[in-house]
Amino acid sequence: MGDENTEDRFVERGIEESLVTDFAETHRKSYGDFLQLKTLLNLQKTFQDPAQPDEMLFIIIHQVSELWLKLMHHQLVEVRRFLQHDEFGPAMKNLDRIKAIQRQLITAWETLLTMTPADYMTFRAALGSSSGFQSYGYRQIEFILGNKDASTLKVHQHDPEVMEMLNAALTKPSLYDEILHMLARQGFDVPKDLIKRDYAVPYSGDPRVVQIWVQVFQDTQKYWDLYALAEKLMDVESLFQRWRFDHATAVERVIGMQPGTGGSSGVAFLRKALDLRFFHDLYDMRSELMYSGQD
Repeated sequence: MGDENTEDRFVERGIEESLVTDFAETHRKSYGDFLQLKTLLNLQKTFQDPAQPDEMLFIIIHQVSELWLKLMHHQLVEVRRFLQHDEFGPAMKNLDRIKAIQRQLITAWETLLTMTPADYMTFRAALGSSSGFQSYGYRQIEFILGNKDASTLKVHQHDPEVMEMLNAALTKPSLYDEILHMLARQGFDVPKDLIKRDYAVPYSGDPRVVQIWVQVFQDTQKYWDLYALAEKLMDVESLFQRWRFDHATAVERVIGMQPGTGGSSGVAFLRKALDLRFFHDLYDMRSELMYSGQD
């Protein structure tokens, strides 16, 4: 009886006759063709021969993170485009996707931390002077979010193509610059000197704009779209800060307070980034709103 029941439970799925199996014809593309898997899965070149066990982990974690950064930047460009046309719905949908991407980036640190200091030291020297600070994908994101720091371009000056791309990003309006334009179109009194300014210079907030956000948050029913947009921007900023914090924590756990491979002070340098902000007015508005609420 037992053997018969076991046989009855065994199911072989097999393959359906309708499934496409012939990809010899030139007009057909397979899953591997569409994703260029032969190229993608052969980009993981280890540093040493023979490779140390955790080299593959280190490479894949960082390559996957670069892909997520690329997608995040793509979505931020889309948000900026939607805001240029006052399309709140699509802009906020894309901000939700950006937040999901950020959570993926944060989770990557958990996987990386399965690598111990002993594991890392077996291949650290092979990294040479390479460093995550040299990621131009990350730099694109910082620029579009408003952290415009031209001095960071020095690490890219050996690559003219990257320099051209980043210089263009440096001089374009940031996401928040476009929000200032949008507020003006919505009828708010945004100072003209903030609308027509040098976008390569970082925006550090303005008390006149803070008062606009105070007005929005004091009447959320009237300005619901702006209110919801502002809170999603704060979500993005909070997740970015968490990613930075987890990065610094992961590095400290693996290398302690040693200098970074790219010449930085290491953890101390990473911690400085925790003081950077993108949406200054939205922070300052909170203090102003709470103060005015006490009157």
